[in-house]
Amino acid sequence: MRFDIVTLFPDCFTSVLSSGLLGKALAKQIAQVNLVNPRDFTTDKHHKADDEPYGGGVGMLMKPEPIFTAVESLPILPRREIILMSPQGQVMNQPLLRELATNYDQLVVICGHYEGVDERVLHLVTREVSLGDFILTGGEIPSMALINGVIRLLPGTVGKVESLKAESFEEGLLDYPQYTRPANFRGWKVPDVLLSGNHAEIARWRYEQQIQRTGDRRPDLLEKWQQEKQGSRGAEEQG
Repeated sequence: MRFDIVTLFPDCFTSVLSSGLLGKALAKQIAQVNLVNPRDFTTDKHHKADDEPYGGGVGMLMKPEPIFTAVESLPILPRREIILMSPQGQVMNQPLLRELATNYDQLVVICGHYEGVDERVLHLVTREVSLGDFILTGGEIPSMALINGVIRLLPGTVGKVESLKAESFEEGLLDYPQYTRPANFRGWKVPDVLLSGNHAEIARWRYEQQIQRTGDRRPDLLEKWQQEKQGSRGAEEQG
């Protein structure tokens, strides 16, 4: 998969793209990340990529011309999505990341900055994505989260594919508690069932813990999961 990141601050990505599983995936060419600075596509001597908003207001807006020219300079793969990282966009979640990892060969990600981008940039993008209901100084951090979340789902990035299926949000529930050595740390003991070797009992315990933890921490997710489960049962009974 190819990522083209349109950003005024490409240096922000250096450490993120060279560390951990992400760095290994890029080294193995599972994915490719190309950083594009819209300043390189400006035509004035100061390489100005922002300007004051019409009608007045606080702050500056990113100009449309450098963004359009930067994106238009890129190769076009058959399955391409042009994403603007924006607090007004679709909130990033696991189903969205899986959709992007499965259905696209190229993600062009535009990182807004200052007070945002000129509204006409929306004629260029095919999707707006938000990291959540809060404001950051720019779209670089949200874009890093998107890149990380998508690349880890690509075949070959994570060694044990099964681990992707048993984590939070994949089945609509939060993950179950997990433990490693020592079995007793400062009086906190690993649950006996995990030491039993009874895989059926361990699976049952983990499933129950997922339901309980989701109910305690994210009752909204539990309610949605229960509704979907009831809907699936109803469809099976009708079938």
